[in-house]
Amino acid sequence: MSSARTAEAGHVILGVNVLVLGYLPAAWQSDRLDDFAFLDPEYWKGIGRTAERGALDALFLADAPALGDPSYDANAGRLEPTVNWAHVVAATERIGLIATASTTLNDPFDLAQRLLSLDHVSGGRAGWNIVTTRAAPAAWNFGLPDIPDRERRYERAAEFVELVIALWESAETGVDVRHNGEFFELAGRLRVPPSRQGRPVLVQAGGSDQGRALAGRRADAVFAAELTKEGAIAHYGEVKRHAVAAGRAPESVKILPGLLLSLGSTEAEARRRSDELHDLGPASYSTQWLSQAIGYDVSKLDLDAKFPEEVLDLIVDPAHPGGSIGFRQSIHERIRRTGPTVREYLRETRYTGSGHSGFVGTPEQLADHIEDWYRSGAVDGFNLQPDVLADGLEVIVDEVVPLLRKRGLFRHEYTADTLRGHLEGDTR
Repeated sequence: MSSARTAEAGHVILGVNVLVLGYLPAAWQSDRLDDFAFLDPEYWKGIGRTAERGALDALFLADAPALGDPSYDANAGRLEPTVNWAHVVAATERIGLIATASTTLNDPFDLAQRLLSLDHVSGGRAGWNIVTTRAAPAAWNFGLPDIPDRERRYERAAEFVELVIALWESAETGVDVRHNGEFFELAGRLRVPPSRQGRPVLVQAGGSDQGRALAGRRADAVFAAELTKEGAIAHYGEVKRHAVAAGRAPESVKILPGLLLSLGSTEAEARRRSDELHDLGPASYSTQWLSQAIGYDVSKLDLDAKFPEEVLDLIVDPAHPGGSIGFRQSIHERIRRTGPTVREYLRETRYTGSGHSGFVGTPEQLADHIEDWYRSGAVDGFNLQPDVLADGLEVIVDEVVPLLRKRGLFRHEYTADTLRGHLEGDTR
């Protein structure tokens, strides 16, 4: 399967991962925000209006079944996404709204009903970013002693997704779902009106072998973690092959890696902005984030030595507790490729990303980056993650999008009014 893409092959898909205030811990210190901006309906409506002004495809918002660590997490507290998106539904008409929700701790009937309700009231603009939960504190909040191991989480996720899809179909057919599986038993159907877009869009966020196989079978898009173009091309081909093996067209599943952004009018200004925001945050931010991601206390390592082989092996061991396996694979690939010391790696990630790839530069350079990866067959688009959302989103809409339009890579206006239509290039 050829991975190169011609100029006539459609448009880049652009989503924005709304990490509440921005991906860096110091985002809350922006003079554009107040202490409780994340609780303000006008903050959310403004995000939706700005994204829609740029004809962006979708906004993502993660759930939070447990509080983050406020010592380095700017978004330690957040609202439940399917409820929070109601603010944006009321202020917009076209932008897609995707909620991250876990198959590990939710109930399939309840989640199917919530997501289809959001889809109905938004006129067919809802999506579900499918994840499993790996953090024990989240399990404790649900009265569980611990989180199941990765294999069991994905087995439950596969059954969960099939049951949710069956329930969404029941809204159309009026026929009860009768399910007696390993994890769930159910007899009933949804009373929510059916979706205008067939069903809410399914996005898969896991980077494990099971996650990629699930994406090929069922997902409409993949929220991927990629640090190199070469790795992204390989992942792109793998998921597309899974789709073909499941009897689907390869273009039926879109690959959308996250991309962490710090933008400026010059590269030096963008680096200065990134440095200032990092310096305003806790000094231990990078160390704590990496420790959480790889499941190993990085502070115990010699900062001026290379990563020990036993730690590198742990990073990609599926049985080892840690962050997303997709993040871990990306981190492992970068360390193996460049061989940095621990200190060098932590310094690099200030500019080039952690689990997701990072970009520090000008809007023109970002447009070059997006075009290069898109034309190379590494991605179908990106989920952009600004350092500070309040002004970073405006730069994307007012400076990056016009550059992509001039290159024939992005539409000038919406051609569809459902999220599925945006992803498929529907011209209704």
